Amino acid sequence: MKIAAAAYPLDFLPDWDAYAAKITGWVTQAADQGADLLVFPEYGAMELASLGGAAVAADLEAALHEVIRHARAVEALHCELAARFDVHILGASGPAMVEYAPRPVNRAVLYGPAGVIGHQDKQIMTRFEREDWDFAPGQGLQLFDTALGRLGIVICYDSEFPLLARALVEAGAEILLAPSCTETLAGYTRVKVGAMARALENQCVCVHAPTVGAAEWCPAVDMNTGAAAIYGPPDLGFPEDGVIAQTALNAPGWAIADLRLETIARVRREGAVLNHAHWGEQEMRLALPVRQVKPA
Repeated sequence: MKIAAAAYPLDFLPDWDAYAAKITGWVTQAADQGADLLVFPEYGAMELASLGGAAVAADLEAALHEVIRHARAVEALHCELAARFDVHILGASGPAMVEYAPRPVNRAVLYGPAGVIGHQDKQIMTRFEREDWDFAPGQGLQLFDTALGRLGIVICYDSEFPLLARALVEAGAEILLAPSCTETLAGYTRVKVGAMARALENQCVCVHAPTVGAAEWCPAVDMNTGAAAIYGPPDLGFPEDGVIAQTALNAPGWAIADLRLETIARVRREGAVLNHAHWGEQEMRLALPVRQVKPA
């Protein structure tokens, strides 16, 4: 298959048609290059807040409700594009209201040629999401068994917690999708390091798709730093630095790379190291007490 990760800029849009044209253009560009799996970033849906006007987009609470208002139209557009181009698309995440929480969650929806496959809600909230935006955490992880392979989703901060990714891999995930939205270079680097580490320790592929550029009209996503990338373990069948493809920092566009699932199976079976197979050995070591050593 061919995987495409978006470094995606947020625009102040005059109307729905402008949004539909933008998403259609991005999907067309990736599909024309042969992409089978397209990954958009965390909170990329926040540009829909602009459809409510400048005052709505500038208000944290009003902005999220404006985005939610367009959820059905967003779903219909992505379903149509996935069917037209015969691709799988992880849509840009955004706020969604759910039955299990009084506040919105951060939800990413996975679309296939036949329609909606499912969704993943972000599990662990950042300080901004907890203290300023009052988002609710998701309730559990999903494994997507698709025609392209078994996919797991670790949204931004989730990618920095190894046990979440490990649970997905132990359930069968071969590819992890890590959409992100980070304001600073430090924030982007945290997600990048997390994504690379998850690819290393699980001997899998991790697809990192960030927002990029300024969107000063929406305080929730006003500054965005990142580079799209596709990472693998630096081992048999993969680049020595683990970077399969990557865009320039803060440059909008697609990072695109070819992948054969057999390459993942092979490195897990024949790699110079076998992190995936040896993961359980940590438990045996952790069962032993940590001994404190004091200087004489």
